Amino acid sequence: MAHAKTSFVCLPCRASYKQPYPGDQDRPCPRCAAPLIHVGSAFAAPRRRDTAAWRTLSVLLNAGVRFHKDCCGCGPGYRPRTLREVRERMAYARRTGEPFARALIRHELP
Repeated sequence: MAHAKTSFVCLPCRASYKQPYPGDQDRPCPRCAAPLIHVGSAFAAPRRRDTAAWRTLSVLLNAGVRFHKDCCGCGPGYRPRTLREVRERMAYARRTGEPFARALIRHELP
């Protein structure tokens, strides 16, 4: 039986690659040789031309948010799609002291 593939991303190239997950092995980008970021199997990459979506994705990944399927296998849950949603959640995190990663995956703000 073949091993499942998972997504890896290169932020400078704005490229996504599906590859087998090899544990702790570092993967270089085929285009620029920068290290790829493991984002999870439930990841859907934005179009390369969509700079705002890649900026949003960059904030999420740098905060430690990934796109792994949950226990029932139905997806990663809520993730912000626009810079406005990211800014709102970051402001909420600063006001309340909640960690950025947790505030970014919060579906609704109180």
